[in-house]
Amino acid sequence: MKKSLLTLLLAVVSLSASAQFEKFTSYLNTSLTGLDLSYGKDQKLSLGLQVTGGYFFEDAWMVYGRFGYEHQYKSIDNVKMGAGLRYYIMQNGLYMNMGVQYEHREPNFNYLQLTPEMGYCFYLNHYVSIEPAVYYDLCLNKFSDGSKVGLKLGFGFYF
Repeated sequence: MKKSLLTLLLAVVSLSASAQFEKFTSYLNTSLTGLDLSYGKDQKLSLGLQVTGGYFFEDAWMVYGRFGYEHQYKSIDNVKMGAGLRYYIMQNGLYMNMGVQYEHREPNFNYLQLTPEMGYCFYLNHYVSIEPAVYYDLCLNKFSDGSKVGLKLGFGFYF
């Protein structure tokens, strides 16, 4: 009896979780980035805010746009803009991103970066999720100065 009840519960949860990844669903995410866990050349304490908006053009496939701001120790400010593609693996909440972003870092540095990311969606309900992720900003024009690895924590909203 317990096994069949558990199987039924898992089936219901998996059916409701897949609805977030359906075609024509819109997505909005706000994330805290850096969290003092990012690593890069001469990086100190950093904390950022990132906003991502996306649209599922196929089941489990999303195209997104992103804007972010990051403040680092010693008053260094970064502004980032980018776009990319996200894929949800087997619709279980695990996802992978691949994108491109432009970063302007004060005083006057401009970087073009590839932005692979891997994360997981913990669903609070049908429309809201908590999304921890690991990211890597791979700088294409100044690898040692503009590349970094970090963690971020976000809230995703599905409409």
